[in-house]
Amino acid sequence: MTALDTVQDGSPAMNSGDTHNPGSARIFRLFGWIVLALMAAFVLNNYLTYWQDLPGINPIFGGPANGTAPILWSWLQLALYAALVLWAVAYVMRSSTTLRQDSERISNFNTFLIRAAFFAVLIVGLVDAAISFLRIEGLLPAVVGDTLAEDLGKSRFRGAYVHMPLIGLSVILAAFTRGVIAFPWLALLVVVAELLIVIGRFVFSYEQAFLADLVRFWYAALFLFASAYTLREEGHVRVDVFYAGMAPKTKGYVNAVGSVVLGMSLCAVILVLGMGGKQNIINSPILSYEVTQAGFGLYVKYLMAGFLGVFAVSMMIQFVSYFLDAVADIRGEPGGRDHENHPVN
Repeated sequence: MTALDTVQDGSPAMNSGDTHNPGSARIFRLFGWIVLALMAAFVLNNYLTYWQDLPGINPIFGGPANGTAPILWSWLQLALYAALVLWAVAYVMRSSTTLRQDSERISNFNTFLIRAAFFAVLIVGLVDAAISFLRIEGLLPAVVGDTLAEDLGKSRFRGAYVHMPLIGLSVILAAFTRGVIAFPWLALLVVVAELLIVIGRFVFSYEQAFLADLVRFWYAALFLFASAYTLREEGHVRVDVFYAGMAPKTKGYVNAVGSVVLGMSLCAVILVLGMGGKQNIINSPILSYEVTQAGFGLYVKYLMAGFLGVFAVSMMIQFVSYFLDAVADIRGEPGGRDHENHPVN
């Protein structure tokens, strides 16, 4: 054969000069990076529109404007989409990385994002629980003073001046650590919090709403933040009656099509429905720093709405990584896995 070689099992494979040529894979790399660029532009514009009160891009297409800023800002926000897409195109055209290298790079960034989210829910949960405990027991004024104690009872103040700096600190901590250490520890923290509730209720006859809120806060984070990491580690339950017997190339087709049609589309729907307007299910609680009605509970309900956004963003990133890896399987590039965590030669 001239354009095909034969692999060890006798089946044809693409010629190595074409299979492993980074240039021939650029169309798939372009698709993946453009998807990420559009998602990043959407999230940034969501912040600019609803937190900084800019008009958004809707007025350009005949929709209502947000706020009272000049229409020029709409064009600048639209230009943000173009700028990020052009950056993605420039990156792909100038670099010669393989599909698997890009996949690993994207997945590593996602690992950083999830690690930062873990530190955020850990630190915010502990600090907010401590503040709630001191408020309930009437100790907060003695610790921080009457004025600050009163301010800490307002969700907007606690969210903006306590939670947001702690989230920033979490990003810094994530930058100086490696790997995903989150989920075993987060699962342990959920168990410890539940144990404290049981001991407090049945041993000391002490029960407060903030303890139950803390369990829900960490439990929601455990499931939503772990999804992307579980996808990376092939840990999701797969109905593999047919899939298990497929050849690696066929599995690549299944994973590539599934990543786009089922995975990326779902994440896009969550982002659009959740963040497409000021009153949407993700934006509304966050913008109002929504809290529960349970008296002296944690002030983190608005962050739990944001968990959906983190879930959609992290899963979108991981699906792009998964897609590139699946295309590499189709092309027969080395260094893949058989999707049971075993190397493929």
